[in-house]
Amino acid sequence: MTDVVGKLWGFCHVLRHDGIDYGDYIEQLTYLLFIKMADERAIELPPQTDWPYLRKQSGTELLDTYVEALRVLGKERGILGDIFSGSQSRFANPVNLQKLMVVISETDWTSLDTDIKAAAFEGLLEKAASEGKKGAGQYFTPRPLIQSMVRCIKPDPRASKDFTIDDPACGTGGFLVAAYEWLKQQTAGGALDRETARRIKTKTYFGQELVARPRRLALMNLYLHQVEPHISLTDSIYEVPSSLRYDVVLTNPPFGTKGANQAPEREDFVVQTSNKQLNFIQHVLTILKPGGRAAVVVPDNVLFAQQAGEVFHVLMEDCDLHTVLRCPRGTFSPYSEGTKTNVIFFTKGRPTASTWIYDARANVPKITKKSRPLTPKHFAEFEKCYGVDPNGLSNRSECDSTEGRWRTFTLDEIKLKHYKLDAFKWIRDEELDDPDDLPEPEELITEAMEELQLALDGLADIQRLLEGNGVTDV
Repeated sequence: MTDVVGKLWGFCHVLRHDGIDYGDYIEQLTYLLFIKMADERAIELPPQTDWPYLRKQSGTELLDTYVEALRVLGKERGILGDIFSGSQSRFANPVNLQKLMVVISETDWTSLDTDIKAAAFEGLLEKAASEGKKGAGQYFTPRPLIQSMVRCIKPDPRASKDFTIDDPACGTGGFLVAAYEWLKQQTAGGALDRETARRIKTKTYFGQELVARPRRLALMNLYLHQVEPHISLTDSIYEVPSSLRYDVVLTNPPFGTKGANQAPEREDFVVQTSNKQLNFIQHVLTILKPGGRAAVVVPDNVLFAQQAGEVFHVLMEDCDLHTVLRCPRGTFSPYSEGTKTNVIFFTKGRPTASTWIYDARANVPKITKKSRPLTPKHFAEFEKCYGVDPNGLSNRSECDSTEGRWRTFTLDEIKLKHYKLDAFKWIRDEELDDPDDLPEPEELITEAMEELQLALDGLADIQRLLEGNGVTDV
């Protein structure tokens, strides 16, 4: 896997001189890999779009043929058309396109174990996210965090014949892939009867994504795992969702407030707010089936924002918000520097009686990409405290944490804090008291900008309420 990733990634640096950035490179690689594997599997493609035909071309004729092939493939039905829909060539130099095709030709992709070639593809995604850094966090969630969430929530489609799993902000498909990988581990590599295996691979995994490129990469990512997902190109917040409801929702909604300048006009949203993350929580509440369970990554500001109390009040009436994981600082480094995150776990259909909070942040050295990377060890004790029941119904005790990181708070205590869960901190964080270990300037700037944006969101919501009451001059 390392050799494959290294070989393909090494060529990316050549293409950068041709004006092709990391994201473009992975996308172009997606197209070519798919066409190559279709040839290896003897899948018939439209005339003059298959791998042997493209390999025969050279010079400007190769560029022209490649452009036309993408256009034709984009009109096909099924996952083929989904992957190539709206696809465009980013190559300006035919020599570079030909060199990349030679590199791809050197590997018999379908002979590789599914996990190996999928891991190679995800290795490229991670490298692209790391190199691109800014904004990549909205598409790439660290694997150790994803896998921990999946182990807790146990998305097992064998539970019923209509079991479905959804990520309404799926990015490149990390949560859906991890959910399927977890199932394979539970079934000793996917040992299922033929009918169940077909149902799981074609009718179980759903997603929504706002941006075309990560959606395309998600389709390819899951295809490499031999899964045919249903991933729509849509705005999960501002568009009314379909009638589909899901048994499990696993998601990391995009951080920040870009595009969140007005409250969505949705009747299912009890609280009208322009805060994008709070709206995602309301959206997840809508799309869950009764009895369905969810694990959602949220930044700290979601726990103390202007209308956080209102949203969590509604959530706790309709759902059992049984667990909150406070993630280590730097969990999303270097993709979203300075953003502090949590994971909330809830089950729809019964009200909250109490909420358990695990503090994996206080007195934990900040995560860095190289010297202190995020690993499964960061979440090992949390998973033990969470217990084996995916709905948070295991017998729990504060003694389950040797460092006192695990505490429960009753609904009455939460009400006293106006449903703002950020208020529950019981461990003195010595890291913050150390003058030699102050946050980086970029982290401080990020926090200041988030708080400023929250204030602006609050003012916008107040203005909307005033206008709704006929007050226009304030």
